[in-house]
Amino acid sequence: MSAPAAPSALPYLPLTRPTIDEETIAGVADVLRSGWITSGPNVKALEAKLSEYCGGRPVRVFNSGTCTMEIALRIAGVGPGHEVITTPLSWVATSNVILEVGARPVFVDIDPVTRNIDLNRIEAAITPATRAIIPVDLAGLPVDRDRLYAIAKKHNLRVVEDAAQSYGTTWNGQRIGAIGDFVSFSFHPNKNVTTIEGGALVLNNEAEAKLAEQYRLQGVVRSGFDGMEVDVVGGKFNLTDVAARVGLGQLPRIDEFNAKRRELVRAYFELFERPAVKALGCGLPVADFTQTNWHMFQVVLPADRLTIKRADVMAKMHAAGVGTGVHYPPIHLFAVYRRLGWKEGDFPLAEATCRNILTLPLFPTMTPGDAVRVVDTLAGILSAHLLP
Repeated sequence: MSAPAAPSALPYLPLTRPTIDEETIAGVADVLRSGWITSGPNVKALEAKLSEYCGGRPVRVFNSGTCTMEIALRIAGVGPGHEVITTPLSWVATSNVILEVGARPVFVDIDPVTRNIDLNRIEAAITPATRAIIPVDLAGLPVDRDRLYAIAKKHNLRVVEDAAQSYGTTWNGQRIGAIGDFVSFSFHPNKNVTTIEGGALVLNNEAEAKLAEQYRLQGVVRSGFDGMEVDVVGGKFNLTDVAARVGLGQLPRIDEFNAKRRELVRAYFELFERPAVKALGCGLPVADFTQTNWHMFQVVLPADRLTIKRADVMAKMHAAGVGTGVHYPPIHLFAVYRRLGWKEGDFPLAEATCRNILTLPLFPTMTPGDAVRVVDTLAGILSAHLLP
């Protein structure tokens, strides 16, 4: 995942890097030697561990966190002629799955402080065609679950929580995944725990879990030695045992990983509070150290004070040996969504944030010294390009 080495006296500091221990690596080798490398006993074991983590709710694992949302929508009966409310500030998968089931995304602008969907705007977007809401916990900061579910209950809507970034986050002392309706996790390599590629869907009952299993593998239901039936159209979304074994090594370390992230984020906040850095005017995230898993640390650049664009800042950071990222461009301004009628100016708060948001390195093997390097590098670049 590391970017190519850049001219710097120090090693390149990537945006993120997974932490996989030697015991897990050895365990993967055992799976490879076993001959059972597709979905098998390790998948079952991973689902059991995730179910335990989520308070005993049924959990099924998949080969991505994207298909989990699509499958949740299908289980909820969302399809052509329906609408699903979501945020324009997310990875495009969040709304692509709505299109995939034949429904129409309805975007709602963000709260510029939390950068999550603005719950105050949701009810105005509900129509007779609305069937579900997909909220996103951006960077792991939880959407207000109490208000979200009050709205959903009032209007008889299903909720598919895009919790791709919030494994390890809590709401009012309860783990995300232990409460709510459908909950979708991602275990992509940039997430707080990984299965290399993969995801999980938390469901409400065993009937939904059985249907999720059908959608996961071509709609097939087996009986006896040779019985097979297909009564829904499924896909090929199963997780391998190789990937599941990685996940089994990761899950016990989530508290350790997140504690390290919090330590680094505290360092970031302290560094951005230094007078010379604070004077630059970077927008900081909500300083939540009780609930958020700190999947990412994102700042909003003071574009109105700079003579260079975000891409130039990123290029200069890279040249100095520091990786950065953009999470995310506004979904509604991609060509696919423009063709559906959205345009610039539709969601001004999201657009302003998306234009200037910058993700800084954050992963458990970073050091506080790395955080100093990141902030000093960024501050030096911004200071050199301030408008007179």
